[in-house]
Amino acid sequence: MAILTTEDLTYQYGIGTPFQKTAVEQVSLSLEEGEFLGVIGHTGSGKSTLVQMLNGLIRPTSGRVLLDGKDIWEEPKKIRSVRFRVGMVFQYPEYQLFEETVLKDIMFGPKNMGLSEEEARGRAVEAAGFAGLKKELLEKSPFELSGGEKRRAAIAGVIAMDPDVLILDEPTAGLDPRGRDVLLSQIMQYHKARKNTVLLVSHSMEDIGRTADRVLVMNGGHKAMLGKTREVFSKGEELKALGLQIPQITAIMHRLKELGCPAEDCVLTVDEALHTLASFLKARTAGAEPAGSEE
Repeated sequence: MAILTTEDLTYQYGIGTPFQKTAVEQVSLSLEEGEFLGVIGHTGSGKSTLVQMLNGLIRPTSGRVLLDGKDIWEEPKKIRSVRFRVGMVFQYPEYQLFEETVLKDIMFGPKNMGLSEEEARGRAVEAAGFAGLKKELLEKSPFELSGGEKRRAAIAGVIAMDPDVLILDEPTAGLDPRGRDVLLSQIMQYHKARKNTVLLVSHSMEDIGRTADRVLVMNGGHKAMLGKTREVFSKGEELKALGLQIPQITAIMHRLKELGCPAEDCVLTVDEALHTLASFLKARTAGAEPAGSEE
């Protein structure tokens, strides 16, 4: 069942000026309850503009966003309540931290929802756990945290509102490989536990390949592709024409297949590649003739 739907969604900047530009044009899609959707596209493809329309941060020039079948702009004065149900984590969210302690920062969203101090604190502690923050960090100033810890604290602040849809715009940008892997793992664990809908915008094909059930490809403000992750990443040449690449491990396995290794059509993770290659090598070893001995 679709929880969030767009119908011919369009947004134009600078209407009536020499700088008028169409950032998103007639994009229609549906997000199913509980799915993990990845969004990819080169810089300027319309990704960020699209996701900012999904929770009412910007109002579409034309078209509609439907949350549970209802236009989110049907009652403009209630748009704030939409943002509690469709939570947004911006790129570099740590710049939004401002409270005295990490705990207070995470509690800010739940308290704005009208929850009591006790309820907000409970939500905050649980969200911190989902985000991988240690309890001893909660009473520290957010500005004493490392870069990765700040990022997790900011994400916890959105998770604490328990949104039906969680939108993450480049959440791993600027993190080192280990920090990126830890944060992605926490997001995946949160999604598995909460079973809510997650939308991840990323330039990293590897991140999308590891996490997403389906992938939306944006190009020039249009929906260029939308399909299951393996299906989309199997179209390497089409993606290349759009200025995108398939995950590195997928490209490696394609090349190995060309060289005669019986790899699957679209391997998305290193673990899948290891399983495929291990099976292949085991079969080759079992079929090899025993080495002869010298007399």
